[in-house]
Amino acid sequence: MTTSTRESAKVPAVLVLEDGRIFRGRAYGAVGETFGEAVFSTGMTGYQETLTDPSYDRQIVVATAPQIGNTGWNDEDDESRRIWVAGYVVRDPARVPSNWRATRSLDDELIAQGVVGIRGIDTRALTRHLRERGSMRAGIFSGEAIAPEAELLARVQAQPPMKGASLYEEVATQETYVVPAMGEKRFTVAAVDLGIKGMTPRRMAERGIEVHVLPATATVEDVYAVNPDGVFFSNGPGDPATADGPVALMRAVLERGTPLFGICFGNQILGRALGFGTYKLKYGHRGINQPVQDRTTGKVEVTAHNHGFAVDAPLDKVSETPYGRVEVSHVCLNDNVVEGLRLLDRPAFSVQYHPEAAAGPHDAAYLFDRFVSLMEGQRA
Repeated sequence: MTTSTRESAKVPAVLVLEDGRIFRGRAYGAVGETFGEAVFSTGMTGYQETLTDPSYDRQIVVATAPQIGNTGWNDEDDESRRIWVAGYVVRDPARVPSNWRATRSLDDELIAQGVVGIRGIDTRALTRHLRERGSMRAGIFSGEAIAPEAELLARVQAQPPMKGASLYEEVATQETYVVPAMGEKRFTVAAVDLGIKGMTPRRMAERGIEVHVLPATATVEDVYAVNPDGVFFSNGPGDPATADGPVALMRAVLERGTPLFGICFGNQILGRALGFGTYKLKYGHRGINQPVQDRTTGKVEVTAHNHGFAVDAPLDKVSETPYGRVEVSHVCLNDNVVEGLRLLDRPAFSVQYHPEAAAGPHDAAYLFDRFVSLMEGQRA
């Protein structure tokens, strides 16, 4: 159902959680219905990058910051070709955007892309509920989509859970494309797109890397057809336990000893390739203010996150794998979740968070330099 911003703000809406908790507000963005996993994001800024991050596919994102939309929407900050979130939940959206780069309002963009949202609910109470009960299936219903509560709850409970969901192929590119190096070309990297954000190849291009972005279904022959100096595995949505293809590809790269770097979903893929398991977090890490310690330097970084799954690897010992020794290189200081892996006998490492972080913070940008150092070492 298409409607204007002014009209949608008057339309009643409800958010229904799978455990029966209901929040009532008004429509925000498109009017209709949507389903997904309800998760909360703690970033006070960067909502445009969040909404266009493919890792949020099939998730209803709750903004914990009470005021959202102040800087509007522009044509430069999208991380991909579209908005991927299933729905958006905000408390107090801006009535008028105020930023010199804005070309339209956030709610106008949500309407244009058909994203159903809800406004005016107690997002603090909702966030506390999700922290206590965990991320869960949910539905947003507005206008004519509102039905008796029992019927809406039954429809939410009939939706598939995120655990076991294979989503990375549906968000990835279908065709290979190239992001040229900025300035003099120094290296070539094959980047496997599992839900890559646009800023990631840009961060590599800034360092003189020509990036060949390959589909999630790429084979080892596809990877080495570009004669890469390094291989990169991107972020992405869904359960890493379903990603057998990327795991097999990563093992083939490890066998050849090519410098390898993975982020987010790519970290989970590396964990599986090394023989570790993965598991679903209660409510995950999402936002741009998560403290992580780099154990190789002792430095604490404020980092951007978006993950609901993690690698099950021992924190305090070096593990033996078919590809040599591996250690946990980064750890979250809030809950001791594994945030990075580093091989000691091969040029490969990964982190669970987002060092490209277009909206900030930029504490972890050095990881791209670490990747460059691996490729320099291999070439030497």
